[in-house]
Amino acid sequence: MESFAADLATMVRRPLEPEHVAAMRRKGVISTKKAGEMVQEPGAAFDEFHYVMDGEVEAVDPNTMARMGNATLGPGQFFGDLPFLSGGVSLAGARAVVDSTLLCVPRSDMLRMMSDMPEMSDIVVTVLAARRRRAVEESDSGLTLIGAESSRDIRHVASFAARNRIPYREIELSSEEARSLAQQCGLADAEPGVIFGRDRKIEPATPRGVAGALGLHLETDADTSFDVLIVGGGPAGVAAGVYAGAEGLSALVLEDMAVGGQAGTSSRIENYMGFPTGISGGDLVGRGEVQAMKFGTRFSVPRRATALRQCDDKWFHATFDDGREVAAKALIVATGVQYRRLPLPGLEALEGAGVYYAATEVEARYCRDAEVAVIGGGNSAGQAAMYLARTTRHVHVLVRGPSLASSMSDYLLQRLQTHPRITIHTRTEIAELHGEEALERVTICDKMSGQNWDLPTAALFVMVGAAPNTEWLPGLIKLDPKGFVLTGDAAGGRSQFETSCPGVFAVGDVRAGSVKRVASAVGEGSVVMSAVWAHVND
Repeated sequence: MESFAADLATMVRRPLEPEHVAAMRRKGVISTKKAGEMVQEPGAAFDEFHYVMDGEVEAVDPNTMARMGNATLGPGQFFGDLPFLSGGVSLAGARAVVDSTLLCVPRSDMLRMMSDMPEMSDIVVTVLAARRRRAVEESDSGLTLIGAESSRDIRHVASFAARNRIPYREIELSSEEARSLAQQCGLADAEPGVIFGRDRKIEPATPRGVAGALGLHLETDADTSFDVLIVGGGPAGVAAGVYAGAEGLSALVLEDMAVGGQAGTSSRIENYMGFPTGISGGDLVGRGEVQAMKFGTRFSVPRRATALRQCDDKWFHATFDDGREVAAKALIVATGVQYRRLPLPGLEALEGAGVYYAATEVEARYCRDAEVAVIGGGNSAGQAAMYLARTTRHVHVLVRGPSLASSMSDYLLQRLQTHPRITIHTRTEIAELHGEEALERVTICDKMSGQNWDLPTAALFVMVGAAPNTEWLPGLIKLDPKGFVLTGDAAGGRSQFETSCPGVFAVGDVRAGSVKRVASAVGEGSVVMSAVWAHVND
């Protein structure tokens, strides 16, 4: 990671070449800004690429309208963030410090030039990605979450933002700043909420509300069409998005929570080739997302497909959970699997308030220095236990079977067995949950002894089972008895990943017989594109 950071720093300092600027001149216009005049309003759509020809430009904090950070942009530098690639909004503003001259290029023209000039694209994308990484690490953002410590709804927004690498900051409900923001935005005192800038209250205070405000929730209608619709933004779906864009296909990737899917919740993947010191699932798939956007692939989050119908031999129409539709010539099902809900009374009421299905920094924050329980025997459960053991007092891993040897990678199992703050309990199950507003303790059934025992805990991480996300597909394509999608010879498909319906393909964990590994999912998402391209261009 150190060498990567060094390379990144070098790229950030590298200016655009004269031929790049000459190309931008042919498409852009020269704009002059007086000292103090806004170049880009915070929260406004990224419609233009702003290149500084002369003068000085500063980033503006939407919360204070003061300079963000210490650095400014001078001649040869440009303003922007990753939402420029996706058509989102600016999380920070830009303002001329002195009288300045800028070259402003329409976004569509700039993206086309970046596609035609890979060297230009490398420089721009690397700078934008570095800025986003810094903003996330330093919580530099106009997005403010108030009261996450007391509201499961705001905590859900925090998880959504963190998993989608959206920079945000949190302030406590009882703080003076929270009271001041409440007055400016019309929030009642002691009321949790989400604010953008100084006075914009985001309603509803949900992941979808935030996505709409930030331009992540791509608006579509029945007339919106793509060459390929990719349902699922995990490793398989994002890989398909990369290769679709690289092959010149217009593509839309849908994801109902966070780009990265289940893999995005993994704190450390150590067996993916090319990363000898490991990489988090979020970082791995996040890089793929940026790569896909560079090639023109669009993303819409959070959005779930609820129905699919075939209108003729060439077009499919997908209906979303908000009633909107989109048409595509081909469909890739990459919805993966989801952890099963435990059949326990009161489980749903405690979800987000002690019962979690991901172990990221957001969830770990609320169980620091406490005892926690992780249910599951796969690699995801093992990685979660290792990650939580960094900040919790003790982690109890609960497994129904006699051992983890058959379900977990050996290197990970050895680490769990030797970690002083991790205990593996085999042949155990959760018998009961306790707590009204939040989880307080769990009752554990030990099948070996036949005895129950209580574990006081404020956090239970459920990572068991693998239910395929295919409830929206019955009737159109063949599924196996467990609900996984049949492909290839088993379905009568014309190629390895095609389903029983020509033009519909399945890749990754949702596919029957797939190897449940990130590398395999990435491979399938990449390989499927040759058959998709052939179908679209038939």
